[in-house]
Formats: sequence, structure tokens, C-alpha cells
Amino acid sequence: MIRLTLRSLRAEALRMLLSALAVVLGVAFVAGTMIFVDGMRSGAYERAGTFDRHTDLGVYSAGREVLPPALVDRVRAVDGVAAASGELTNTAGIVGADGRPVLGFTMLVAIPTEDALRSYDVVAGRLPDRAGEMVLDAPTAAEQGFGLGAAVRIGATGGAARPYTLVGTVDVAGTARDVGGPFVGLVGPDALALTGERGYGRIMVAARPGVDVAALTEQVRAVSGADATVKSRQQILDEAVEDAVRNVDQFRMLLLIFVGVAIVVAGFVIANTFAIVLAQRTRRTALLRLIGATRGQVFRSTLLESAVLGLVASALGVLLGVALAAGLRLLLPRLDVPVTGGLSVTGSTVLTGLLLGTGLTVCAALLPAWRGTRIAPVAALTDAAVQPSRGAGRVRLSVGAVVLAVGVAALAGAASAGQLLLVAVGGVLTFFGIVLFGPVLVPALARVFGWPVRRVLGTIGELAVNNTVRNPRRVAATATALVIGIGLVSAFMVGARSTKDGIERSVDAQIGTDFVVSGIGQDLPAALVGELASRPELGVVHEQRSTIVDDVEIRAAHPALVGRTLSGVLAGDAERVGPGQVLVHSELARARGWQVGSPVTVGGRSFRVAAVVTDDTPGRDAPTGHVIDLSDQDFAALFPAQRGYLAEIDPAAGVSPERASDAITTVLGRYPTVNLMDQGAYKKMLTGTVDMLLAFVTALLGLAVMIALVGVANTLSLSVVERTRENAVLRAVGLTRGRMRAVLAVEAVLMALVGAVLGVGLGTGVSASAMALLDRLGGDFHVVLPLGQLGLILGVAVLAALLASVLPARRALSRPVVEALADQ
Repeated sequence: MIRLTLRSLRAEALRMLLSALAVVLGVAFVAGTMIFVDGMRSGAYERAGTFDRHTDLGVYSAGREVLPPALVDRVRAVDGVAAASGELTNTAGIVGADGRPVLGFTMLVAIPTEDALRSYDVVAGRLPDRAGEMVLDAPTAAEQGFGLGAAVRIGATGGAARPYTLVGTVDVAGTARDVGGPFVGLVGPDALALTGERGYGRIMVAARPGVDVAALTEQVRAVSGADATVKSRQQILDEAVEDAVRNVDQFRMLLLIFVGVAIVVAGFVIANTFAIVLAQRTRRTALLRLIGATRGQVFRSTLLESAVLGLVASALGVLLGVALAAGLRLLLPRLDVPVTGGLSVTGSTVLTGLLLGTGLTVCAALLPAWRGTRIAPVAALTDAAVQPSRGAGRVRLSVGAVVLAVGVAALAGAASAGQLLLVAVGGVLTFFGIVLFGPVLVPALARVFGWPVRRVLGTIGELAVNNTVRNPRRVAATATALVIGIGLVSAFMVGARSTKDGIERSVDAQIGTDFVVSGIGQDLPAALVGELASRPELGVVHEQRSTIVDDVEIRAAHPALVGRTLSGVLAGDAERVGPGQVLVHSELARARGWQVGSPVTVGGRSFRVAAVVTDDTPGRDAPTGHVIDLSDQDFAALFPAQRGYLAEIDPAAGVSPERASDAITTVLGRYPTVNLMDQGAYKKMLTGTVDMLLAFVTALLGLAVMIALVGVANTLSLSVVERTRENAVLRAVGLTRGRMRAVLAVEAVLMALVGAVLGVGLGTGVSASAMALLDRLGGDFHVVLPLGQLGLILGVAVLAALLASVLPARRALSRPVVEALADQ
């Protein structure tokens, strides 16, 4: 039986080719992910301790935000300490050679001046030794044309940009300080002054040679006090490695989720392939039984065939995975995504790929193989090579209908129940309902979609539709593979479009001006808003600021803008907000018994209620509706240190938007940590992450969709083999080659279209349920269908199906009619 099985596999290698392709793609995704992530992991280990190569001890803040500069001097004075230096990491901005801010998130770090603690890799020049000196990462210096000795202006939250002398360039690629943007290094006092920080994040300590580090640790701990933690070199390195590896592991888990989707889809394709192939071997299997083969031998023979197929396909998949990882390694740096390490092909990765692909193939073949053992020897006496297709059992269909109904009900009721878990459960149950009820649902949809085809193409359309629904279980299995990938892609597309729409509506409601100035990863510099307000070209200049006092949110407000977020004014005049006058939201007024004219105390000062209002804007860390709006002047007087990250600006009366923009740009030239945008650009900035995430997810799920489309081609190709004599008869009675191709093309399109429509429906339903839940929980989210994108999904599925029909059609037409008529 083993020799017979291997001969059979060689003889039918072409027939199993597309099935093997599904395994190859699935294993390639797994192996490529593991190889790429293992390389990142090894790179993380190598460079995790880059900046602590000479650090023996570290002092970290435990009970306070920062470590005061005076503590650095006290630690340095400890007997046995060779050097001690404060380290600060923050964000900053660089004014480029053209006078514009350098794009990208800029990291600012305080660099030790003591040689005993310096661990940076210098590319050119040297590290800063005194105030007024700085270093840049080598790529930024080269891109901007900054040479050694150049004056580079650096800005941060603490104020306007200041010039520093560039004394060197460093290499930080692949380290924790490689965040995809520029790197700036200053001496400690300059870093504190520029950022406005009151102290350091940690103190690095180098011990003198021969000093007992354990005893030194206790001395430094005694000097540092109870609010600080002292860590050994090993602890510092272990935590650095743990942080670096944790990020890599999280990235791997994200990728493995999509790997799992691709593997499940490949499993559907393989199972369907074996079901078709074994059905086509009905007579041969019966002959084996007739001459003495047992059911166990037939079963084991099929599993051996699947194991050999899986092993060969897995080996090819591992090789393709190496190429995939290499391509990803080259692509990501070009997209400004930091990548550490190279490629790491380990024995465990190869073994995992081989075992996974082989195990998947064998498991997918189990049920078809078991069914094949039930063929009675008397079947060898029949003339049909393939027995009539058997519909799904009543139990399966009944359970499928119930599961499908429960899943749809869970999606519909998730918002009312307020349970996010119901969305996930509803989506999973709906999918399994489609799988179980598919033998009824999929053919029914194929007939519906085939109706216009029959009207337009006549007999050709009738043949295609009948061929599609001839075997309900087969077409259901083929379409279901597409439902998974397209369903997930559709869910993300609808969710992303709905989220973007919610963000844009929120901007429309909360931003009432032509221009917006926002901080890049930090609050606005303290002096910026004052400088903008002093410009005669600008009318409204309002910095959005807020704070929490006694469980009440205190917000800065501008009389010209305050009405934009209000959903109603219950009493008083909202435009009277100004010095000494405040707006109180209705929930807070009701709880405190306030009304128009009531005295209100905020921050020790007394105010009068100008109006009681309602506002649908979500609150911040305070009970809903417990909000007081103060004028900008009153807020600044009470909370001068409270900064915001966004300012709204309108031109002065009679000033064109162009002049106003020029005036703002003139001021912002001194503040490289802020951006100027109009409303459209601000919306695009907020929604850019959604677009990037959608593109990433779609690219990953695209492989699952590709595997499912391979399944369509596979099913069609095997069906052509099954219908060899039937197709020959049609050609003998006058069906032209072009019409035969049309029959197969329509058949492929119907299978792909049904799967795509079910997938789009499932994905849209899941996203609609999630949006309804978020809206109920307090957001402003509604379902928005990206009809163009969803239509593109359907169009791509149809086009891919047409391409998938080319090879089966060529095979159907390759044999002469007389030879095909003699096929048994």
C-alpha cells in the first residue's frame, strides 16, 4: 500500500499542486514571521544595554517624579564613586537648515560629560563637554547638511528654540533611542533648561576600580534616600533586555494572530481538496477494497499521502518564508520603521514550519479520509467514477441555522447589553453558523446571483449555475474560506471608516477656528500663545487647557468659541463668560444647587454663574457633566503652570487667511515643537494612524484572501477533472471553446462572489455592532460604510476568480474530444 500510495501521489502531483500552494503560503507566513522576529529579538539582546556599557549603578526615582540635580553632586561625592551623571530623556524639535522644523519625533537626551560613563558610538567629532554644545544622530546631520561647528537651533516645551554648536554625530540605530526621528544630545544643565524639567530621570554611577560594588550600593542608597531606588548593573541590563524583548514579543503576537487566520483558511482549502480528490477516486478505492484492502489500510494510505504532500509543501514554505523575512527586513527601514538585528533562521523555526504544515495537511485530510473508508467494494461495479454528491445532514443544517441566528442576535443586542464580549461572540457564532448552514445558504445565494447571468447568457449561464450548485458541500467549503479573510478585512475597513468619521465630527464640534497649532508629542511652549495673541493679524487665540479640582473639570473658554460645543443653554447667556463670570454645566449645577447669579468658588477665588448649559463633549477624569468653564484670563491667573497641547486661531477682522497663516508661521519659526494646520490637515493628522493601521492589517490579511482564492482555483480545477466526459459531450454537440471558458469563468465568479458577499456582510455586521456599542458607552460613533472600498473588495474577488479560471479552462480544452469521451 505504501508503494501504491507514493505512485498515486506522483501520478496526481499536478492535481494536488494548488492544494500544496495553500500549505506553502501558510507555512511561509509562519516561518517568515518567526525568522524576522527572531532576528529582531537577537538585535534587541545585543543593543539593549548600549548606553549602560560603563554604568555600575543606577539611581531611579521611586516616590517622586524626578531626581533633583543636587542629588547628583551628593552621589558623586560618595567614596568609591568614579563618576556620576544625571540622565534625562524628553522630546524636542530641530529647526532645519531651511528654517523649517525637521519632521519626525525628536528624542532629547542628557549625555554624561564624564568619560567613565560615556557609552555612545561616535561617528564624527566628539560628545559635548560643556554648555552650548550638542550632538545629532548621523543620518539627520547628513540630511540637513549640518557640519561640525554649525549652529543648530533646538526647541522644547520650555520655550523658543536656542542655538547650540554641533560638535559630533552619533549612531543610535537599533537602540531604544532610535524612535524613527532625529536624536539630540546635550549636557545635563542644557537639557534641563531647554525642557523646563526640574530634575533627572535617573543618575548613572561608575565605580572606581577595585571598589566593592555591593558596599558602594548601600552607600549610594543611604545618600539617595527612601524616595529613590538603587539598581545594580545586572538589574539595569536585565530590565533593558526585558523591555526590548517585550516589545518584540508583542509585535510577534500581533503577527501570529494574522498567521492563525491564514492557517485556518489554508486548512479549509486542503480539506476541500482531499474531499474532492477522494470523491474522484471512488471507483479505484472500491477496487482496492474488492481485492482485499482493509478500511484501515485505505485510511492510512490517505494519511500517508497527505503527510508527504504536507512535508514537501512545508519545506518549500520555509524557504519562501526566508525570502519573505528578507524582503520585510529591506522594506521596513525604507518606510522609516526602526528594525533591529538581521535574519535568524533557527532549527526550531524550521522544525516548527515543517511540523505545522505537515500536521495541518494531515488533520485537514482526516475527515475526507475517514469518509473514503466507507466506500463499499460493490462500488467498483458501477460505471460512475464519482458517486452522486451527498447533501449536508439535517442535524448539521439545524444546528447551523440555530448558531447563525444566535450569532446575529448577539451582534444586534451587544449595544443594548453594553457588552463588548458579545460583539466577539456574535462574530464567531455567525461565522460558524455560515460554515454549518453553508450547504443551504451558499447554493441559494449562487442561484440568486446567477439569475441575471442566466438571463443574459442563456444556456451558458444555466450550465455555469447548475455546475456551481451541483455539490452544495463543496461550494460551501470553497466560499467559506473566502468569508474568513474578506470578513476580517471588511470589518477593519468599516470600523476604520466609522472611526475616522467620528473623529472628524468631533473636530467639527470642538474646533471652531480656521487654524490649529498643536504640540508634537508634548504641550505647547509656555510663551507661544502670548506671542500669537500679540500679533495684530490674529483675532481669536485660544489655548485648550483644563484641570481637575475636587472632582470638577475646570476648562479654559473663549467667548467667541464657547458655544460650539454646547448642546443647549438652560438659563442665562453663554456669551457672557469672561472675567469673574463662569459657565456651569447642568449636572454640576443640579448637584450643587447653583443657578444664574449664584456665587462659585474656584481655586480660592469667587465667581458668578453666567449661564447653566448642557454639553455633549466627553468629560475628563471627572463625573459626567461636572464641568466649569472659565475665561482664558481667569484660568491663566488661577493655573499658570497648566499647559495645553492645542491652540485654536482665527484671523482678525478683515485679515485674509493667507496673511494670518504667514503671521502664525513667523512666530512658529522659533518653536520647532509645534505644528500649524488648518482643520482639514488636523483631521488628516488625527486619522492618519487609522489609515496606517488599516493598510497594515489589510496587507497581512491579504495573504489569507489569496489562499482562499487559490482554493477557488483548486476547486474549479478538480471539478474539471471530475467532469472530463461531461465536458467532452458538450463540446461534441457544439459547445465552442470560448463558451466552455465562459462556463468555467462564470462558475469561478459565482463561488468567489458568494464568499465575498458573505464576508463583507459578516465584517460589516461585526463593525456595526462594535460602533453601536461605542456610541452607547459615550462616544460619537455611527456606522459609515466605505462603499468604494467594499466595492473594490468585490471587484478584486471577481477579477481574481476570472484569473483563477484560466488554467482549469486550459486543462478542460487541452484533451481531444474523442480521448476525453473515453475517460473513465
